[in-house]
Amino acid sequence: MTPPEAPPEWVRWIAQDADGAWWGYSVEPLMAHAHWYENEVGDCIALGRTAPNPDWRDSLQRWLDDR
Repeated sequence: MTPPEAPPEWVRWIAQDADGAWWGYSVEPLMAHAHWYENEVGDCIALGRTAPNPDWRDSLQRWLDDR
C-alpha cells in the first residue's frame, strides 16, 4: 500500500485512515477510533485519498525513502 502522493523527505511513517485519507508522519502515530494521529508530537501531512479501507488499522508502515 502506498499513498497517491509522494511524501516529503521528513516523513518516516505513513498510514491510511478508515475514510481513505493517507497521512505522512515524522514520528510513529497513534491509533484512534477511525484514524491515526500524531499526538501533538512531530509533524504530519496529508498525502491524498484513495478508496476507504476496511483494513486501515493494518496500513501503518515505516517509510524509508531512498532519495
